[in-house]
Amino acid sequence: MPLRDVTVVELAGLGPVPFAGMVLAGLGANVTRVDRPGGPAIPDPMIGAVGRGKRSIALDLKQPAAIDVARQLLAGADILLEGYRPGVMERLGLDPDDCLAENPKLIYGHMTGWGSEGPFATMAGHDINYIGLTGALHAIGDVDQMAPPLNIVGDGGGAMFLVAGVLAALHDRELTGGKVVHSAIVDGAAYLMSPFYELLAIGQWEDRRHANILDGGAPFYTTYETSDGGSMAVGALEPHFYAELLKGLELDAADLPDQYDQSRWPELRHIIAARFAARTRSAWMAVFDGTDACTTPVLSLRDAPDYPHNVERGVFGGLAGHRLPNPAPRIGSERTRALSEYAPPGADTTTILAELGLGPDEIAALIRGGAAS
Repeated sequence: MPLRDVTVVELAGLGPVPFAGMVLAGLGANVTRVDRPGGPAIPDPMIGAVGRGKRSIALDLKQPAAIDVARQLLAGADILLEGYRPGVMERLGLDPDDCLAENPKLIYGHMTGWGSEGPFATMAGHDINYIGLTGALHAIGDVDQMAPPLNIVGDGGGAMFLVAGVLAALHDRELTGGKVVHSAIVDGAAYLMSPFYELLAIGQWEDRRHANILDGGAPFYTTYETSDGGSMAVGALEPHFYAELLKGLELDAADLPDQYDQSRWPELRHIIAARFAARTRSAWMAVFDGTDACTTPVLSLRDAPDYPHNVERGVFGGLAGHRLPNPAPRIGSERTRALSEYAPPGADTTTILAELGLGPDEIAALIRGGAAS
């Protein structure tokens, strides 16, 4: 794996930092998660997914002895991932300047919600708050109701920009040394919206929901219910793909409103909806599978892992009832490898302390004093 020689220290938290650590682990990095003794103050129900592929050491970072251990970890690390509010790492004694002085090649990945500057910098927030400031939340949903896109756009996007940033800095460090990578969720979510701001600027996007070509407003880029309560996703944007859609639906373009006549989209939607409602999802799958109509089934979380295409590609792994996506992207011809299961807080504490050169008595003293567990 390309990151097999890369050591990552992840300070446990919620949101994009553990996701970023999981992505790096999936690319082969050796990720050590620094947990709080006894687990987080607020349990993360997603930790079974984003905690995969990592070892765990439990340290009470409010104790100087634990900070000393954390410094030793960072002295031998390539990348640090942390998602505390601005100023917290400095108060703990793990500020970037000191860490980089001790390890000049460290890539210090600092993840925030609002960024380190601005009136919201120290304010609490979650995915829905960050994307609300970028135009993304306003643009997604039905006409009269916004629909939070899970926490994919903010936390997921923020995690991937953090990964991109630390890997870019890692690539450059032989020339420039270690550095701090600042990744803010609000910045990443705004950046993801770049194409839509361009469409707005050139007059090809309306600043309202369900009125545009990619937001469900177009009858050829939306979902339709089938007779058995299932759904089909239609993405027939280009005229030649739209022609394939009409062929499968047994509709004649000559009898329909023009594809791009927005004033008649409601009429066209009604006609297409009536066709889809006449058959089951399985029946429509049989019609469109293998065609260029860009029309596919909408699968639930329970159904997706067992869908033939996903099975053949090995998209998911794990046991039935607890199926999780395997790492992406794939590098070279290797089939995706599964990540090791989530290690509970402190599962590897004694092993990691021994690797740092601490003897049995020193390890016992740290555990006895509550600095480690």
